[in-house]
Amino acid sequence: MPTPPIAKRVPVVHSRHAGPVEDPWAWLRDRDDPDTLAYLRAENAFADEWLAPLKPTRDRIFDEIRNRTQETDLSVPVPYGPWEYYVRTVEGLDYALHCRRPAPGAPAGEGVVLDEVVMLDENVEGADAEYFDLGVLAIHPAHHLLAWSADRDGSEDYELRFRDLVTGRDLGDRVPVVSAGGCWATDGETFLYVRHDEAKRPHEVWRHRLGTTADDDVLVCREDDERFWLDVDRTRSDRLLVISSTSKTTSEARLLPADRPDATPALVAPRVDGLEYDVDDWNGRLVIVTNADGAEDFKIVTASPERPGRAHWTDLVPHEPGRRVMSVDAFGGFLVVHEWAAAVPQLRVLFADGTERVLSFATAAHDVKPDANLDYASSRYRFRYEAMATPASVLEEDVHSGDRRLLKQTPVLGDWDPARYVTTRLWAPSAGGASVPVDVVHHVDTPIDGTAPCLLYGYGAYEISMPTYFSVPRLSLLDRGVVFALVHPRGGGELGRRWYLDGKLEHKQHTFDDVAAAAEHLLDQRYAGPGRIVLRGGSAGGLLVGAVINQRPDLFAGAVAEVPFVDVVTTMSDPTLPLTITEWEEWGDPRQPEFERVIAAYSPYDNVRPDAYPALFVTAGLNDPRVSFHEPAKWVAKLRATAAGDAPILLRTELEAGHGGPSGRYDAWRDEARTLSFVLWCMGLTTPH
Repeated sequence: MPTPPIAKRVPVVHSRHAGPVEDPWAWLRDRDDPDTLAYLRAENAFADEWLAPLKPTRDRIFDEIRNRTQETDLSVPVPYGPWEYYVRTVEGLDYALHCRRPAPGAPAGEGVVLDEVVMLDENVEGADAEYFDLGVLAIHPAHHLLAWSADRDGSEDYELRFRDLVTGRDLGDRVPVVSAGGCWATDGETFLYVRHDEAKRPHEVWRHRLGTTADDDVLVCREDDERFWLDVDRTRSDRLLVISSTSKTTSEARLLPADRPDATPALVAPRVDGLEYDVDDWNGRLVIVTNADGAEDFKIVTASPERPGRAHWTDLVPHEPGRRVMSVDAFGGFLVVHEWAAAVPQLRVLFADGTERVLSFATAAHDVKPDANLDYASSRYRFRYEAMATPASVLEEDVHSGDRRLLKQTPVLGDWDPARYVTTRLWAPSAGGASVPVDVVHHVDTPIDGTAPCLLYGYGAYEISMPTYFSVPRLSLLDRGVVFALVHPRGGGELGRRWYLDGKLEHKQHTFDDVAAAAEHLLDQRYAGPGRIVLRGGSAGGLLVGAVINQRPDLFAGAVAEVPFVDVVTTMSDPTLPLTITEWEEWGDPRQPEFERVIAAYSPYDNVRPDAYPALFVTAGLNDPRVSFHEPAKWVAKLRATAAGDAPILLRTELEAGHGGPSGRYDAWRDEARTLSFVLWCMGLTTPH
């Protein structure tokens, strides 16, 4: 049995509202300290040595993932003007190729290429980097230029470049450090992009004119309130550019004519704390999704671009409690509303004459969401659909006739039959009388008799709704008799805005109560056996994991916490760290005594106890700007020094990546296979250590 590394203890004292606090592992925040990197490498070596006996299982799972995946594949081509745009993958290559070909019936003439054009090959662009993430990929409205950006270390600093699609060569224009977003104007020469500040907050929109240097770029808009992020996009109608400034609870938008990007941005409605709205263009009018006038679950209004203020908003789709309107897609002849009702997403089509219909599906629990729809004048709408036992599918429907056709279902190779899997929705009773949705899938041969192992996954933050989804790697668990359960705790948005509000700020404990309640319900309903549940979550879901295993370690055989946000009090007390100020509206500012008490009561790092913890696998990214690597590193060090029992505590830090882990698909599969081999070990389903 390998010996775990022990992080040195240094009596570092820092201050909080309540006074000085000693943090023996605060030194791990200094990535330039040689001892920090030495410790992270020692932890990686320990984890690799501990996991070495599981390599046969890991290799089998990797092979299963690869053998079930059609490695050379083609996405559904998306019509846009005279071209069809699509993405290809090639067996043996880590990254995608972004391509186009002439649309059927496109006239062949000067400048029209009859064969496929590879616009950008990520494998070529990322060949010299350990990490590669494509940011913006924007086609010029005239189809002769491509704006693209790339992050090569996981820091989320992107370099913006421009490619001539006729010659295939990049222009000399480069903007060295930008955020991921941006869009073309329609004047033929202007691209708008976003820059972030030292805290990685997108705070400025800039205008670049082709043929000039980045030093000549013009600042369009700056956001000085550190709670807010900026973004810019072009409406599908190509009439407007929308500059959005949003915090966790408030938003504001400004409009530019897409053909006059040098105009002064026009304000839609001034920000008011708690007022949220999102703007699109529909046949010369604005269509706005908003929570104005007490519409907690949002409604849709319209307004004139000449008189866009709130006093002139007219209801189009009234507020309906429990039906959370998420977004609206505007087309020339109709609108499509993406909404959640009863913890299931749905698409609602609205016509100009006031009639409407909801797209229907056979499965009770599923995911459905908009796909690429670039043609404003189209009468056909594309969307994606998947469920626990149904691979992701792209469908297209004529919104007038209801004629629907399947364009592509992600292939699953080998001996695959969806009839072998059973899906169920459970409702777990939780604190305060809440009923928590839990979606379950298992192999038809898995006995539901209180003996099965179970992997329980959760997130529960930021009003992010987690729909049921299909997963090829998950099949390696299901075929080994594991039950998979997806819990939807308060803090997410599955049951409307109230579900979110009941799991944030001073109500955050409800999130953890709901996860524990889900685990207990799985036991009570005999979907899981005692001592055979493993809990998994990442980022804010890693916070969920840390808090729940502190409070209820008895419920779990193991836990996986990926890039977990676990040192909540310290991070939220430091406004110099990336994202802290923008996150106060989600977690609270612990510099205020009432929030310090709330956060300190659940913060995983601050509540490590001398209890017997379940086996734990923790991941981090050295370049992660969202959850700093030192949070999971400090947490593991404290657990090692405090926890009782002999369950393994493993930490693996990606030294060349950020929040999302490895960027290449084969490395990502290997990473997942390693995690699943640990999960199976916790359940007693693989080689004993």
